[in-house]
Amino acid sequence: MFAIGYLLEALARVLDIVLTVYFWLILIRALLSWVNPDPYNAIVQFLYKVTEPVLYRIRKVLPLGFGIGIDLSPFIAFLIIIFLRTFLVKTLFQLSYYLR
Repeated sequence: MFAIGYLLEALARVLDIVLTVYFWLILIRALLSWVNPDPYNAIVQFLYKVTEPVLYRIRKVLPLGFGIGIDLSPFIAFLIIIFLRTFLVKTLFQLSYYLR
C-alpha cells in the first residue's frame, strides 16, 4: 500500500505545479488583454492556445460579464483553480499519507 501512497503524493505534487503554472498563464493573459498585444507574437499565440479552451467553456456557461461587458472568465477560472488546489490536491496529499 505504501507504493500507492507515494504514487498519490507524486500525483498531488504534479497537479499542484500544473495548476499553479496555469494560474499564472491565465493571469498573464488577463494582464495582456489590457494593453492590446500583437496577435502574431509567438508568446501571445501560445498564451491564447493554452488558456482559451478553459476560458471558452466558462464563457459558454456564463454570459459576458452579466450584462456589464466585462469578461469574468479569468476570475472564474482563478476560483476553480484555487478550489482544486485547496480541495483536490490537499485531499490527495492526506490520502497518500494515510496509505503509507
